[in-house]
Amino acid sequence: MRIFIAAGLAVVLLAGCGGVGQETAPSVPPLVSVSSLDTPSATPSETPTPTASATPAETVCMKLDLELVRTTLAVPAVDIQTKATPTDFGIPTYDVCQLTLSNVPNGPVLNVETSVLPATAATLAATRKAYKGEPVKSAVVGEGGYGASTFVVFLLGGRLYKVSGPKATLAKYVVLAQEVARQATSVPTADPVVTLPDCDRGSSAAEKVLGARPTARRDSTSAAGDPICGWLTATSVLTTSVRHTPQAKALIAPLSKAATSQSIPFGDEGYVDTATGRTTIRVGDDKLVDFVPLPARAINPDVMTQFALAMASVYTR
Repeated sequence: MRIFIAAGLAVVLLAGCGGVGQETAPSVPPLVSVSSLDTPSATPSETPTPTASATPAETVCMKLDLELVRTTLAVPAVDIQTKATPTDFGIPTYDVCQLTLSNVPNGPVLNVETSVLPATAATLAATRKAYKGEPVKSAVVGEGGYGASTFVVFLLGGRLYKVSGPKATLAKYVVLAQEVARQATSVPTADPVVTLPDCDRGSSAAEKVLGARPTARRDSTSAAGDPICGWLTATSVLTTSVRHTPQAKALIAPLSKAATSQSIPFGDEGYVDTATGRTTIRVGDDKLVDFVPLPARAINPDVMTQFALAMASVYTR
């Protein structure tokens, strides 16, 4: 199944923390055929028009014992975040659902994240090796994990899960992670392909940046109404996003002077960083468009320019 999102509509928790099958026999549906990543189906039933009252996708957060979370973290209140939570792009990329931990706006939150792509013990070990920050210790949860005073990452049923929030103790985050592990097996695995039509135009060029056909997609719409596009493989990610800021000229100025920057003819000015692949376009005085490959690496600037060419009209029209 392929999920389409109507542009301009935020679908609440669409790509939330999808669960997995039983720990000893994970039930992970096969990824969609690669061809379906490039050409949207014309079947009307597969492209319904979402409404503001559309039922949110089921997430792990909806299953958690909220009182357990409240007492474990010693916070005044816990509730399910009803606003859409952005995908956590990286290696690996995670779907995110969220619990608010106070009665005030913009207060602390608990993130519960599920890897979009299947994971193994080797994936878990690689994330632990790549982590830079507070020293971590092993965590007894799921099929093994690690954590510190603000998070736990663990493997269960062919997916990685990450539970993170305000500073507490590793022991408290293990308690929360164990609750996530108890509930995750009852939540359907999220669809690997979630797309916006505006993002589809960049798929062929994205494949060249990634060096392989994407095995998953994560597209959404920002609070400001801009498309956020994401193409994923097991080892690399390519994203597009927008920053609205009155400091657009000042922020892009260092790129124009960097020795590794190559100018590209899009927007009011644009540059490819040949050392990292990151490409930024300025549109007017208050808008920056970012095309970001992960991990950061030297990429042929012509390849990034072709990707920017495919996507620029989405953000400059």
